[in-house]
Amino acid sequence: MKPTPSAVVSSGGDGKRSYVKAMFTAIAPRYDLLNHVLSLNFDRRWRRQAVDRLEWDRVPHGRYLDACAGTLDLAAELAARPGFQGHVVGADFVVPMLRLGRAKSPAVRPVGADALMLPFPTAGFDGCMVGFGVRNLIDLEAGLREMKRVLRPGARLVILEFGTPVVQPIRWVFRTYFDHVLPHIGRWVSKHKEAYSYLPQSVASFTAPDRLAQLMRDVGFRDVRYVPLTFGIAWIHWGARL
Repeated sequence: MKPTPSAVVSSGGDGKRSYVKAMFTAIAPRYDLLNHVLSLNFDRRWRRQAVDRLEWDRVPHGRYLDACAGTLDLAAELAARPGFQGHVVGADFVVPMLRLGRAKSPAVRPVGADALMLPFPTAGFDGCMVGFGVRNLIDLEAGLREMKRVLRPGARLVILEFGTPVVQPIRWVFRTYFDHVLPHIGRWVSKHKEAYSYLPQSVASFTAPDRLAQLMRDVGFRDVRYVPLTFGIAWIHWGARL
């Protein structure tokens, strides 16, 4: 029997890994369109703000990693910044997503790779970003440790991820839209029955912002900070590798 989205979210492990890979492969052709439509285009602004936190201008000729890169929107945002003269590697284990995004920037190199087993040398990157990907990892702490491993000392990790607003009535409006409206639109546009049921369930069960910040400190990041975006619908976390 095929697992339901709720069962996948609660079980984790290899079952979650296989489910997530198959799901994102299926929705890849409509992924960018749905991101923009379902977020009312706020996702573009959130990505810009995430890149702002990377401090790439300290090493404009450097090498940067976009982990769980999807269709490479975040990587392309960095590559397009005025004054950026470095290289961006976009890594994701869903290769069809990378193929669809590779034309977005000649400065981005797509690489098929699992964020838990990155095929890169230790201390090889001047910064790392993750956009809406860490909640899909089967082992969040292991993923953070692997991102830390590939960063040079002092380099930043920036995480952009969904959250849930805490202030009413914004929380009620968000939950109503996210739980009841978004899945119907997502299914209609993507033609995938479950992908946009998995999304709200994965967000609702994901680690709280303060807990994610503590996990970053625990694995070896310093000066960890985080801020809400758009009333807490999304959050940016950042910290520097010890």
